[in-house]
Amino acid sequence: MRQEIHKCLPTAGTRKRAWYRRGIYTLLSLVVLGVLWSGYAYWKIESAVSRPAEKADVGIILGASMWGDQPSPGLRERLEHALVEYHAGRFDTFIVTGGLDKPEYNYTEAEGMRNFLVEAGVPEERIFLENEATSTYENLLYSQAIMEEHGWNTAIIVTHDYHGTRSMEVAMALGYNQPSMSLTESTVLPMAKHKSREVLAYTKWTADRMLIAMGVL
Repeated sequence: MRQEIHKCLPTAGTRKRAWYRRGIYTLLSLVVLGVLWSGYAYWKIESAVSRPAEKADVGIILGASMWGDQPSPGLRERLEHALVEYHAGRFDTFIVTGGLDKPEYNYTEAEGMRNFLVEAGVPEERIFLENEATSTYENLLYSQAIMEEHGWNTAIIVTHDYHGTRSMEVAMALGYNQPSMSLTESTVLPMAKHKSREVLAYTKWTADRMLIAMGVL
């Protein structure tokens, strides 16, 4: 009888193999979920649509990197697109938002954008600077404070198309009044790299949004 009971008990090797199989199944499940989520996030990024309002109180240009004292080629694309909308009469006031990329730089992203716009003929008094933001969330949060300070209610948000979905979701989460997006495609940025990074950024934002809804952030 004791021998029969002993035979029924799992050996250490059997338990080890069972845990190993469970670990493999768990890992495979996580990989599948990761692939599915990445596909969903990529679809969301690709689904962004440029639908700027006919008229808004202000145009908000979201920052991107500076190259020394000059806007990077990618940031120039956003600025040039914003100028097209400005000259089309969609807004007559700018908020440029973005902090200092590197301690040794002379200008924040916002100051670099201001300098570019002034050189392009925009009156400096029509440009309002937000010099502290280090993320899309902060770009729109701090720009919203400037809007409230001046009594502005509506905004057109200017950025690249791959950045549009997350920017719109952030604006909606912050309670912007019917925000609209004016998006430009890039001919200078490596899209495979930037869209891959945006999948990660969108994933982080999705997690942050849940924490905000829970009152954790």
